Amino acid sequence: MSWVWLALSILSEVAGTLCLRASAGLQRRVWFIPVVISYTAAFLFLSRTLAAGMPLGVAYGLWAACGVALVCLLSRVIWKDSLTRRALIGIGCIVVGVILVEAG
Repeated sequence: MSWVWLALSILSEVAGTLCLRASAGLQRRVWFIPVVISYTAAFLFLSRTLAAGMPLGVAYGLWAACGVALVCLLSRVIWKDSLTRRALIGIGCIVVGVILVEAG
């Protein structure tokens, strides 16, 4: 069950970050509520992940790494942000790092 909580936490954090971008630095007030709800849910789900027994280092490492990779990819799709070869290599390094952390 810890993996389900972690996946929900990652998706909530990514949604919050994308909503934060959509809010233009909270200039568009309509996005403020989804930002708050998403980040609150992300931390609630992360706490459930830890309560279910996943080690903190693994949970937080996966949460942060997957969040960074997903936000980079989705911001490219949604807002046409640049995604250079160097950035793609960085995402690849994140993936390899996550695998190494998970392998323990």
